[in-house]
Amino acid sequence: MQLAKDAKRAVRLAKRVLKGRRAYFELRDMIEGRGPLPEQHYRVGVYFADSDVNIYQMRQWYAPLRGLSKRWPVLVLARNAAGARQLMRESGLDVAFVPKVTDIEQAIEQQRLDVILYVNQNTRNFQMMRYGRRWHVFINHGESDKMYMTSNQHKTYDVALVAGDAARARLSKALWDYDVAQRTIPIGRPQTDHLDGRPPFEPDDRTVVFYAPTWEGDRPAACYGSVATHGEKLVCALLATGRHRVVYRPHPRSGVVDPEFGAANQRIIAMLEEANRQDPAAQHLYDDSPALGWQLSLPDAAICDISAMVYDRLATGKPLMVTRPTAPEAAVDEGGYLSVCEWLDAVDAPDIAEVLDRVIGDAAARERLGTWSQHYFGDTSPGAPTARFHAAIEALLARAEARRA
Repeated sequence: MQLAKDAKRAVRLAKRVLKGRRAYFELRDMIEGRGPLPEQHYRVGVYFADSDVNIYQMRQWYAPLRGLSKRWPVLVLARNAAGARQLMRESGLDVAFVPKVTDIEQAIEQQRLDVILYVNQNTRNFQMMRYGRRWHVFINHGESDKMYMTSNQHKTYDVALVAGDAARARLSKALWDYDVAQRTIPIGRPQTDHLDGRPPFEPDDRTVVFYAPTWEGDRPAACYGSVATHGEKLVCALLATGRHRVVYRPHPRSGVVDPEFGAANQRIIAMLEEANRQDPAAQHLYDDSPALGWQLSLPDAAICDISAMVYDRLATGKPLMVTRPTAPEAAVDEGGYLSVCEWLDAVDAPDIAEVLDRVIGDAAARERLGTWSQHYFGDTSPGAPTARFHAAIEALLARAEARRA
């Protein structure tokens, strides 16, 4: 038994090594083709130490960062070859590959970088945070009521850009001696100003349902994923009605910890393919595209697990359901929006068509969504979150300028 486990571990390690080498050589060619970056050009940096497996954490910031770079050039500092390669392929941002600490030091010598943004809590963040005389700013990769949102690691950053009042209240309740008023700046969700793009189907009279489950999690308290508990039943039920169109967007890490979770994910994808073969007009969609825009704003209803996706949809004010975790260990904070949300229990998944009819037609529920959207994100009118994001960066740059004077 142990020999078999060791063999599988060795195979996985070999695959990672080969993937890393291939990514490195491809990245090297891309950098040579691009040429050197201009020196003393960038004042805003984005630090990303992960591989492409966590690229989703950067993807939601692509559009806001591209907009920001029109005012202040933005440089992404990527530590991993596969992550850097993916960023160069799709982000539309300038990328510096800095695998070693000496590479970071060189980048700091060549660029001013008064503000460094962080999208996650990777332990290698500390290799960048050792450098003073600049602001280290946590921007996170989502807004939710998950335990991740109240990590004591917030204290390591000079400032955190948070979504709104809910985030500040959450941090005030969870952390000791953390000056929320001084250490956080509410900006809303700039991503909501970029919910564009066209769906790969022609809208018709079908009810479009966006099902966006999270992954299985890496510890019992974070077991929020519904693919194996709700997903197959609810997708099967919606496919059977003939009046729904399913847009299925699973978390990119689905199945990395639990093989059965990954198998359930593949079965759902196969169900969608078979349904489209049976009825091409249905145009059900397995969505793994890098951009997230119309998927949040267009569907008539959304079904999400406890994750940032809930709150991204909440910002639109449109009908939304949240799957209730079946794992007893899953930590659920029902003090915020989850105290009034439309829960979907696993036992009700086969009846999802009737449940959605009720939720979509509930005017009072839509009004509650608007109230809670304001609590989590502040002013969500077009352009307002982007304006607050830019104002926060401008203020930090001005503070850096004053300190350097």
